Amino acid sequence: MNLFTKISIDLANQRNYLDQLFRVYPLAPDSVRTISKRVWQEIEDSYNNGNNEALFRALLKLKYFPIKDSYVPYFRKDKTAIKRNPQTVNRICGRIRELGLDRLYEKVTEPKETNRQMGPLFKRWIDSGVLGVIPCDEDQFVATNDNAILKGSDTSLKEFAASHLGFIREDDKGFDFLGRFNSTYVVGEAKFITDEGGHQNDQFLDAMTTLKTKTRWNVKTVAILDGVLYIPGKKKMYKAITSQDVNVMSALVLREFLYSL
Repeated sequence: MNLFTKISIDLANQRNYLDQLFRVYPLAPDSVRTISKRVWQEIEDSYNNGNNEALFRALLKLKYFPIKDSYVPYFRKDKTAIKRNPQTVNRICGRIRELGLDRLYEKVTEPKETNRQMGPLFKRWIDSGVLGVIPCDEDQFVATNDNAILKGSDTSLKEFAASHLGFIREDDKGFDFLGRFNSTYVVGEAKFITDEGGHQNDQFLDAMTTLKTKTRWNVKTVAILDGVLYIPGKKKMYKAITSQDVNVMSALVLREFLYSL
């Protein structure tokens, strides 16, 4: 088992782990999504008038559709398909009307899923300087050999890692952290694993994939993971992180890891 994995497990099981973790992931589940008053008026009018086509077109203006239906993404990409497929539109709108107008409003303004908030929250925590370094842009990052953290989106970090470090994931996904400490580059992905199974397992495997990516430079890969994976037991995640020596660690011990390089 990796030393920093062990420290993370000890922290999670012996101290006020969740209280401390809230500094990294200060989730705000009560912050509702806002929608345009004009768009909601269109939705309400077409709903009350029984006009399914107009209702469907208005709902497509929302970033998040109020129900899950596999046919909706097709209509988002080709709105001319709406007139050609009235039965599908009517079927979907039937499900919408089943909600009722009040419940529909609740659905379109309900808070984002917490797992969609995680990446931005982790980066906001990094940007605060908690690691002893304020993230900088690419020009500043390459102009020095001092300890530094590259500021940018998942995509911009991925592009920098590919062009400067030869670090390319097979699935071509981005990541959350790129830094240089004591002349060693560190590439990491941050996840808050809130449960076992389903999407959370996919999140875990996604982070572990980063650890397996090969590079031609002096790069260490890190899975910055928090949550239920540190609870001892026979669960797959716990077994995976304790049966091998890989850089899996809580965000709360990331600073100690970086300065140990």
